[in-house]
Amino acid sequence: MTEEDTGGHKAPPVSSMKMVSKTVSNEQMKQNNENKILTKNRSLSQMKKREELAAYLFLSPYLISALVFTIGLLAFAFYISLNRWNIFTLPKFAGFTNYIKTFKSPDFLRSLLNVFWYSLVVVSFQTAIAILLAVILNKPVPGSSLFRTLFYAPSVTSSVVISMIFWWLYLKTGFLNLAIGKLLGVLHVAWKNIDWLNDPRGLFQLIAGLFGKKIPYSKWYFTGPSITWMAIMFQAIYTTSPTFMIMFLAALQNIPPSLYESASIDGASPWKQFTRITLPLLRPIIMMVVVLGTIGTLQLFDYVKIMTSGGPLGTTLVPVYLIYRETLGTEGPIRAGYGAAMAFILAAIIFIFTYLQRRFIERGTEHYF
Repeated sequence: MTEEDTGGHKAPPVSSMKMVSKTVSNEQMKQNNENKILTKNRSLSQMKKREELAAYLFLSPYLISALVFTIGLLAFAFYISLNRWNIFTLPKFAGFTNYIKTFKSPDFLRSLLNVFWYSLVVVSFQTAIAILLAVILNKPVPGSSLFRTLFYAPSVTSSVVISMIFWWLYLKTGFLNLAIGKLLGVLHVAWKNIDWLNDPRGLFQLIAGLFGKKIPYSKWYFTGPSITWMAIMFQAIYTTSPTFMIMFLAALQNIPPSLYESASIDGASPWKQFTRITLPLLRPIIMMVVVLGTIGTLQLFDYVKIMTSGGPLGTTLVPVYLIYRETLGTEGPIRAGYGAAMAFILAAIIFIFTYLQRRFIERGTEHYF
């Protein structure tokens, strides 16, 4: 092609045309790849949305029930706590009157003191006994599986059944008094039968009596846990320790034996191995057991309802039983708003106890996870 054919302009070189064509082709391929990626991402996004929708559809029965029977009931209970309501009439708004009345109630304050003693004693002893049983059963001894089953059996038994068994044992003419009388009879010591479930004498009253002093029942905050209350504490320790024993046993089996072997080579005694190796490595489980035990003891109801109904003289009265009594009016008029206010105050107390325990007991446990 000549310059005349192109109007006096030189034609672009063939190599330049090829480069332009190649560039255009690369841009088209890049655009196609981007379109494919966008299409793929859009497809994945749509698939993810469908999966999420399917997941929420499967979860919807639980979510609806949780919304209605948990959040809904909590909101309703809080509303009722701000009203006077006897269930059969319309609620009458009372503001925070029920909460103020609760803090001024001698029965509620006494129930808090009772449950404080119960929680302190039961949690301490059940944790210590659970660790002891777990350490014993962790040893390779013949029949360990049988002993584990026997020790764990009370934990899977109904609390009603356990309560009835102990009710029979605690009778004034029951097996416990009989056994103690026979045992002391061998030592020529007289034994006067105790009415275990109807004896309001407090621990501090008994101690003061040894020194010729008396603490009147009217000063219930100085009497200490009653004999009846301590009998129920023993029952609770007996039935709950095996549950926590299983937790400690599982934790013990995760401790490397090489740690004990190294300690033995270094001359550490079994006690030092227990205090320097076992207990520190069990600290996360101890924290969990203490928290669970505290929550459980603060919500005690069944043993009190079945065995004492809060007696004798209110020495076994606990907040949950008091809430039950006031809400359903089993011993007086129905005061559902008053009972709901007690329930929210108890929930706040449990939350505070749990928070403090986790803050102070859990500190440093992350080293052992």
